Amino acid sequence: MKVLVIYCKSFSYHPATKTLPNIENVTDVKAFSDCIAAFIPVEAEDEEKELSGREKKLVNHLKWTARKNNTNTIILHSFAHLSDSKASIEYTKSLFDLAQLRLINGGYKTEQTSFGYFLDLNIEAPGFSLARIWASL
Repeated sequence: MKVLVIYCKSFSYHPATKTLPNIENVTDVKAFSDCIAAFIPVEAEDEEKELSGREKKLVNHLKWTARKNNTNTIILHSFAHLSDSKASIEYTKSLFDLAQLRLINGGYKTEQTSFGYFLDLNIEAPGFSLARIWASL
């Protein structure tokens, strides 16, 4: 699993194109401020490992990144384009759901972008050292 985390002064999205036919229709625009946006491609190799272990590793990294950027708002975004290897939709969604639950239980405001959609994104991200963190977990 790879993760690109960007600290954002503001982050918003609007569902543009539905890519998974069996999911609900979503049209709401969502906006956040002072947050980290985590672009996460879950890879096929991740499915060979225990889901709870992958989730814990992801959450620990996101908490560390949030602390470094002095925020408690974390947005999870499935971003398969960062890897040639893709986990199944079911595995990816389960990982995101578990990570979101653990983060919320840890006191973080956490949401997922609309799963199964290409999104129109608006990102305002400052340029300082820890505003962008790339990791292979």
